[in-house]
Amino acid sequence: MAAQFWERILMDKKAAVTERAELKKSIKPVQAWALALGAILGWGAFVLPGLRFLPQAGPLASCIGFVLGGVMLFSVAISYGNMVSKYKVTGGAFAFSFVGFGPTVAFICGWALVLGYICIIALNATAVSLLTRFVFPGVFEVGMLYSIVGWDVYAGEIAMLVGILCLCGFLNFRGADLVGKIQVFLAFALCASVFIVFGGSVSHETAAVSNLSPLFADNKSPLASIMAIVAIAPWLYVGFDTIPQAAEEFDFPHKRAEKLMLSAIGWGIVLYAMVTIAVACIMPYKELLAMNSPWATGTVANMALGRVGSVILATAVLAAIFTGINGFFIASSRLLFAMGRATILPSWFADIHPKYQTPHKAILFVLAIAVTAPFFGREVLNWVVDMSAVGTVIAYLISCLSAYKVMKHAQNKRGVMHAVLGSISSVVCILLLTVPGSPGAIGMQSWVALCLWVILGAWFYNARMGDFKALTTEEQSTLILGSSRRVFFGKGKKAPAQQPASKEA
Repeated sequence: MAAQFWERILMDKKAAVTERAELKKSIKPVQAWALALGAILGWGAFVLPGLRFLPQAGPLASCIGFVLGGVMLFSVAISYGNMVSKYKVTGGAFAFSFVGFGPTVAFICGWALVLGYICIIALNATAVSLLTRFVFPGVFEVGMLYSIVGWDVYAGEIAMLVGILCLCGFLNFRGADLVGKIQVFLAFALCASVFIVFGGSVSHETAAVSNLSPLFADNKSPLASIMAIVAIAPWLYVGFDTIPQAAEEFDFPHKRAEKLMLSAIGWGIVLYAMVTIAVACIMPYKELLAMNSPWATGTVANMALGRVGSVILATAVLAAIFTGINGFFIASSRLLFAMGRATILPSWFADIHPKYQTPHKAILFVLAIAVTAPFFGREVLNWVVDMSAVGTVIAYLISCLSAYKVMKHAQNKRGVMHAVLGSISSVVCILLLTVPGSPGAIGMQSWVALCLWVILGAWFYNARMGDFKALTTEEQSTLILGSSRRVFFGKGKKAPAQQPASKEA
């Protein structure tokens, strides 16, 4: 049965070249911006100040790290914007890496991103458990099943989280336009809630600049404290690349994508800093951390605004969680769609719903993977997300190098400069994540998860890529980029030259 399935997939390759599915253009500029900002500002903005930002860096180091990390990614976003303007297709970094380096690197890039996107969906969903345990303690913590690395798994929470993921999957199934409208509302609710909590905290009678001392982590130098935040910038701001993933669905000029991505990153910097300062300034933050509160941000909201503060903060967190889930549902399903349409993945992923014009089977696959996450606990997911940060930065690096080739060919000096800066920034982040002893180095568990994912990718590459690489460069380009006449910089198999017509003809 499995052999027949793969045989059918392989036989469909030639048909896919001539019958290339395309997505409906329905995403407005504000919807694209909201998708990116919501994906950038997920649960971490509200959970990490007390768990990572303040303990491992300090308030000033965190804010400097937010700015430096965001600025480093500005050049990456500009490079993405330049590529979106030239290649107006779904797939983002997957398509860009094909342009610059061909199918093998495109597969590596797509494989590096797909797991990361889906895991961030799952991690955002499980953040609801943190919220309900703080706001509604004991309500969903029923039916204790087991513990994984210190995280208790309850049947009640699993049922709740599966329901939330199914709802988000259904909304994405109904269309990007519907998701975009919901995303805009939630993004503005998120921003408003952060401003209210920040205002309540800094205006509280106990708030003082002296509460921010020490400005840097006690056990680290100022530079190491800052670098601890810069190292995770690709994870903090991952989500701006949801815009290139949905480029084929833009109902606006593609040149606007660059400004939308830069705006989303800029707002991300501001909102991350506001939440962190709000947590640190209301009382000496060392004393706050010593309280061992299950959620420092929630404790501060209660202190600043009372019960109303908890409601406002809950609104912000729910908005962040749902915008994050929706943003990465779009990104992951479109990436799978693009790889399926290219036949690098089974063409099943490229099926489009006849009524809603969505890649419904890719969405179903993302949902099927995501709903398994609540069974594994948050700590295991954290290992996988830390591992996926490496893959995300590799995708950034390859995209910037591809942009360098394209911009150099077009003699676009500004584009070349940002491609170089984006490549350097990506290399710095890779080193911070992978060099032992680095302030942002990932743990051994994450390395194990990364090795397993690489091994699985190698197996899948051997099973799938031979037939795709047997296609001509023009056929490959048609599948991925929508045209055989695009500039292509990778090495590939050329179409056979046509024989000149004979004199008798």
